[in-house]
Amino acid sequence: MATPAKNTVCLWYDGDAEEAARFYADVFPDSSVNAVHRSPGDFPSGKEGDVLTVEFTIMGISCLGLNGGPAFTVR
Repeated sequence: MATPAKNTVCLWYDGDAEEAARFYADVFPDSSVNAVHRSPGDFPSGKEGDVLTVEFTIMGISCLGLNGGPAFTVR
């Protein structure tokens, strides 16, 4: 019998994905920041070294923080 794939939660941020991931990792047990992926060069809405995505685990749940920009807002 095949093992079902685990899902990864993807959260959209406007530039503060790394800060949020580090906060969650400090607050919740069994949590960590696993990888921070930075831009290798300048791009239309940012510059080299900007954080693009952050892989982190919150209480054993795999998460991905995406710095997608201000396209979506809370109303």
